[in-house]
Amino acid sequence: MAAVDGFPLLYAEIRRSCSGYYEGLALLGAACAARWGAALLRDCCGLLTVHFLPRMLPRTKLSHRFGAWAVVHGASEPVARAYAEELARNGVSLVLVAPDAAPLRDAAALLSQNYGVETVVVAADLSVGAAAGKAVRDAVRGRDVGFLVTSVEECGGAARRPLAEASEERLLELLSRNVAGAALLARLLLPGMAARGRGAVVYISLGGSCRPAPGGAALAAAASGFLERLAAALQLEYRRKGVFIQSLTPLQICSGRPPWRASWLVPRPDVYARHAVATLGVSNRTTGYWPHTLQLGLMRKVPEWAWLLGSLVFTGPS
Repeated sequence: MAAVDGFPLLYAEIRRSCSGYYEGLALLGAACAARWGAALLRDCCGLLTVHFLPRMLPRTKLSHRFGAWAVVHGASEPVARAYAEELARNGVSLVLVAPDAAPLRDAAALLSQNYGVETVVVAADLSVGAAAGKAVRDAVRGRDVGFLVTSVEECGGAARRPLAEASEERLLELLSRNVAGAALLARLLLPGMAARGRGAVVYISLGGSCRPAPGGAALAAAASGFLERLAAALQLEYRRKGVFIQSLTPLQICSGRPPWRASWLVPRPDVYARHAVATLGVSNRTTGYWPHTLQLGLMRKVPEWAWLLGSLVFTGPS
């Protein structure tokens, strides 16, 4: 009986002596729960403010707020072309820039016919050097350019091959067009926007490059990362001059290339563009599409070692 009676007494004594630790752990748990709750509330408010309220509230016409003309670099890419069409739907005239202008002429004529805007097609391969910028400079002379839209060139399967398998010529062409070309156009157009005290510069990169993955090293890591950092630096330089700088980092978009099909998580380019244009003037860095914002938030919660392990399991060793 002494042993039986002794255990409850011993347990009661231990509990009494550790009561202060219990209270401390309870306070720590409450603080962690409050922190997580505040972060969740902040994220929900950000999602509502960036992606939903701008589409519900009346807004100033884009051509009045930023300018009457937009220069779209990489207009042959599906996302950039859809973004240009959404600007045209909002009454913004277009200067479409691509290395090969022939495929864009019919699209430009159709935009003019459907939305009553002016369109100019410029053949300029910005991978060849600063001289290619002369054609763009001539095209925008005397025009109220309020938008510069630059999209990373996906380049089909070339972007998905390991770096060592890409040809040196193709590698330099991609990096020059996506990196040097973006900086050159910003150098050409930003002074005019700053002088007028209004304008918007939009860089469309690849949100998936926030996590390492096999293949695509040159494009995803270099071009997308450069555009995001360039946007952040330009925002610091021009935020007090009336120029809005935005970095769009969408995830997968259905561009008509297999194996992706349009869905809620993989929108068509026109659906994505409609959501992305609504965030102009609201957020400097966003995916542009609220389901992608949720996806990207979850991706960033996954530890990098777990992400790398999953990449090896699903893609196999290189």
